[in-house]
Amino acid sequence: MSKENKGVKIPKKQKKVKVFWIVLAVFLCAIGAVVAASWNKIIGPCIEMHANAGVLVAESSENTFKASQTSLVYDSEGELMFDLRGEKDVYYLEYDEIPDAAKLAMISIEDKKFVNHRGVDPKAIIRAAVALVKNAGEVTQGGSTITQQLSRNVFLTHKVSWQRKVEEIFISFELEKKYSKEDIMEFYLNNIYFSNGYYGIQAASQGYFGKNVDELSLSQIAFLCAIPNSPTLYDPHDHPENTVKRRDRILEEMLEDEVISQEQYDAAVAEEITVVRKQKKDVNDYVETFVLKCSVEALMKEGGFQFKNTFDSEEEETAYNEEYSAFYDECLQSLYVGGYRIYTSIDLDMQNELQKAVNSKLSGFTGLTDDGDFKVQGSATCIDNETGRVVAIVGGRKTDDSTSYTLNRAYQSYRQPGSAIKPLLVFTPILERGMNPYSTVDDSKLEDEAVSNSGGNYAGRITLRKAVQKSSNVVTYRLYEELTPSVSLEYLEEMNFKGLEPEDYKYMTTCLGGFTRGTNTLEMAAAYAAIENEGIYRTPTCIVKITNAAGEDLVADVIEEKRIYQSDAAAMMTDILQSVVDSEPGTARGCKLYNQPAAAKTGTTTDNTDGWLCGYTPYYTTAVWVGQDQVKKVSGLSGATYPAYIWTMFMKEVHEDLPREAFPSYSIDKENDPYYAPETESSASETEVTEDTAITEPSSENTGNASTSNGGPSNEEPTTEAPVTPDTEAPTEESNGTQDAEE
Repeated sequence: MSKENKGVKIPKKQKKVKVFWIVLAVFLCAIGAVVAASWNKIIGPCIEMHANAGVLVAESSENTFKASQTSLVYDSEGELMFDLRGEKDVYYLEYDEIPDAAKLAMISIEDKKFVNHRGVDPKAIIRAAVALVKNAGEVTQGGSTITQQLSRNVFLTHKVSWQRKVEEIFISFELEKKYSKEDIMEFYLNNIYFSNGYYGIQAASQGYFGKNVDELSLSQIAFLCAIPNSPTLYDPHDHPENTVKRRDRILEEMLEDEVISQEQYDAAVAEEITVVRKQKKDVNDYVETFVLKCSVEALMKEGGFQFKNTFDSEEEETAYNEEYSAFYDECLQSLYVGGYRIYTSIDLDMQNELQKAVNSKLSGFTGLTDDGDFKVQGSATCIDNETGRVVAIVGGRKTDDSTSYTLNRAYQSYRQPGSAIKPLLVFTPILERGMNPYSTVDDSKLEDEAVSNSGGNYAGRITLRKAVQKSSNVVTYRLYEELTPSVSLEYLEEMNFKGLEPEDYKYMTTCLGGFTRGTNTLEMAAAYAAIENEGIYRTPTCIVKITNAAGEDLVADVIEEKRIYQSDAAAMMTDILQSVVDSEPGTARGCKLYNQPAAAKTGTTTDNTDGWLCGYTPYYTTAVWVGQDQVKKVSGLSGATYPAYIWTMFMKEVHEDLPREAFPSYSIDKENDPYYAPETESSASETEVTEDTAITEPSSENTGNASTSNGGPSNEEPTTEAPVTPDTEAPTEESNGTQDAEE
């Protein structure tokens, strides 16, 4: 390292700065104005917090900043699945072992006044206090120095409140009294989070570059120092472009601070960064990523975070995403060092069966991406209908040579759902408004031909049951128009569909599954489970409870519930969907189980780019998606082929020894049904209806290669789909290149 990077001068002791107390008084006064409480309710707790801070720091030692407690994750049977550990003690570096470039980089980007302040930056605290007043007590600005960040990471919980901010200030002040600046910088660089489970700069150096931090270039060190500000946003695996951009900003700050030369700056900015690929894990990596997501969000909720799915403006959404990311990162960090006990609903036997079904039924698609992943992918989520919790989740299928990071498509990917959305968006809502399975609806051709049925087939007046069985596009369109998009989409909003966009409210084809972004199997499984649960929705999670190392509950065994659909409407929808499995012309009639009633709906998008099967029994709800990560045609794909094969194989296995149960019943008054009229079903069609054709699974020559196609809703709706049976095969590329339908 050149002389410009060495010799950062950090004084060991500081003179008393009276302005600190003035600033602190201003901050406390601001809090008082916001809280509008008596001084006794504010000053008393502050005095107590100051005393506690003194005790915490007085009892601390170097070991306090080295230790990390391993969190343990258990399955539904209470057996250990995996652990989460930061391993700070393994990679801990003494101050002199840390390159000066790392210290200087952090000072330049995080805390330019680090050498001179006493733990807090007075101006930053004033800005935070002003923001506190403007936002009616909501903490929106951190104003955090390096010392404050250290205080928060080591000593405090993840709750965001004015009390924690005051505690942070007191602890920071006590740290500065007890420890030198060198000590604080040492503790900081060994404790901050660098994403992907890496705590401390040495662990990050080994993880991302495969070598010690003292072997790194200036550019690589600046790259690492870019991560802690927002470990999710600057994750080198998921968002390397963001990390490089922030690296360049750090180098600019270092140049401006005159701690590196122009020559060093130019060379560092020009250097290309290559990080080591993460080691591939086994299929339960999908479980681990989902458990992490659920655990973090449970801790966020416990910490007071307010989740949102819809926004009034882009600015509001951007602000929310920034707040979410910061809170998420903080809670994720605590999982790796907090010594938590995380109890989940994951059933590893069911998990293995679901992964087995996905792998088995897609085994004929062998084409690979440049990263070594299979081109044709699948995802699936299974929910226990009794508890509402996720018991199995599969985010894809892998090869032994895959080099990509884990994409858990079950909740991280958003795809258009095709006709699988119709029961949620149109048919159950219309049942709430007086219709029943025997009400008749108009399946005649639309005058403006905005949408059409498969092959131009129309049946005149038919029952609502038959409209769902054949998945009539024109009936769906007419009912959606009657409900209005805003009313229909509110049901999805209430069930936390995160992929909704403003455009979805503008276009009528949304009712056929033509979403701007779409949805995933986690959201679809939870929504279908709400229909099975007599209209009551439960937020999908795998967390049963989380305790701290002392066994005290941090997250209690409670499931959030809210009614989405009326119970009778949900029961009628279940009855209709059961006939989609059991009767002609139901598109999911091959999914029948021998020992349990089943209700299901298929979905397929334009050019066979996405296929869905969403269905349930009285015991479990499972949603399956099949397609490619890039929106391309998959030969032979429809909701009734590969997704149905996966669903049926899995559901037969997990229900094998379960006693038969029945779906909820309902009562209707046909005689007083204002929507009832005699059926006038006809064979009116634009084209001749062909006989069902045999479906065969892909041959060993099917590589999964496909031509590019834009996904979206189609006006096509197959009404002559072949039933899916255990022995039924799916079409090869050679035998099925013409089907282009949206179920």
